[in-house]
Amino acid sequence: MRWEQKIQFATLSDVGLRRSNNEDSLAVAVANTEEDFENHGHLFLVADGMGGHAVGELASKIAAETVPHTYLKQDSGDFPSALEKSVIEANTAINTRGEQNQDFLKMGTTCSTLVLCPEGAFIGHVGDSRIYRVRRDRIDQLSFDHSLHWELQRRDQKLAAQIDLSLHKNVITRCLGPEPKVMVDVEGPHPILPADGFILCSDGLSNLVADEEMGAIVRDLAPNVACRLLIDLANARGGTDNCTAIVVKVGDLPANVPPPFVPDEPQAPSLGWAWLFAFWGAAMLFIWGLALLFFGHPWKGIILTALAGFGGVGMLLVSFRQRRKLIEEHVDQGETHIARAHRTAVALDSKQLFEVLATVETQLRRPAQDDHWEVDWAKHEEAIKAAAKGKSEKRHAKACRDLARAIELIMTQLPASAREKPSEEKKKPAEKADGKV
Repeated sequence: MRWEQKIQFATLSDVGLRRSNNEDSLAVAVANTEEDFENHGHLFLVADGMGGHAVGELASKIAAETVPHTYLKQDSGDFPSALEKSVIEANTAINTRGEQNQDFLKMGTTCSTLVLCPEGAFIGHVGDSRIYRVRRDRIDQLSFDHSLHWELQRRDQKLAAQIDLSLHKNVITRCLGPEPKVMVDVEGPHPILPADGFILCSDGLSNLVADEEMGAIVRDLAPNVACRLLIDLANARGGTDNCTAIVVKVGDLPANVPPPFVPDEPQAPSLGWAWLFAFWGAAMLFIWGLALLFFGHPWKGIILTALAGFGGVGMLLVSFRQRRKLIEEHVDQGETHIARAHRTAVALDSKQLFEVLATVETQLRRPAQDDHWEVDWAKHEEAIKAAAKGKSEKRHAKACRDLARAIELIMTQLPASAREKPSEEKKKPAEKADGKV
């Protein structure tokens, strides 16, 4: 990424409809000079606190303050090292604060940090908040969820298939604060291309808005509109948790600036030429056996065909195990400086996104009209007509922008009665796994 590539970004955090306070925090540190960009890049952070009452709020706030402060003090230009040190420093600060007060003991927070710099995109990540990259019609999840669900699938897919993981999707296995030491996933550099988009969000968003929807929204809408719409969709679908989103879009290169070299993203390792020749030999042996059978040498043909068949099956089994071993070694669980997406999805096309938003708008409009919400219905009707016109002209991206405006007009007038006060049961501390919050 070049300094000349300007970025657009927007941030938004919402308490949701079922919580009394917002335990999410965010931070942004954008480089103001080329020198600052060369040394630090642009930094974005989302943290989702846990622990109940004001404890989680304090933990996420400490993370959002400590990480940028520590990171910007380092002038080495070693982005992965600086990022890792900053997140570890935040863990120490939260743990120390928790040890000083019994009420704050074991408080914790997730922490997902994105740095856009000359080398590409680096992430420093702990917990189950997420970082995505949107590139044209593809959305890649760059962060790994430190949740019981994901950890079981990584370690033993057969065991994971036998367990109803939906009951444990909110149990996380790693976060900042509860323990004096923490393992930080530092990954990158991920290549950055002009028009790439990035999303950082807490699980209050990712649990209610599908990856395919997020990809289409960030692709088609400006960051401020996309941010607002993502939060509105989460709340329209229940708003069960605090919801935080940061949307970043990378600008185009000026005409007189040469593009940076972008390396290919790493591919899974192959078995090599030896295995290819082995399979080719087995195939030739099989064909030779068939030829002997055809020309009147049944016993020799049967023997060669059987040897080729058993050999081929054996090599398939061995090669499968060997390839799996190579992949496991390639994705070394102890390695942190890697650059690959953990999950990829195809974003909805603009027409599909329009249909989704139209359905949401209809479902919101009915109760708003029946219960006499104080919506500016004149502006709402204007947005709906503009959306219908955009659809008729097959300008679906524009129609989606107009529908987003209509949805926002309704959601901003959501009555206070819809935001339930949590019961005492809902204020319990976060679930624990392996002794970690």
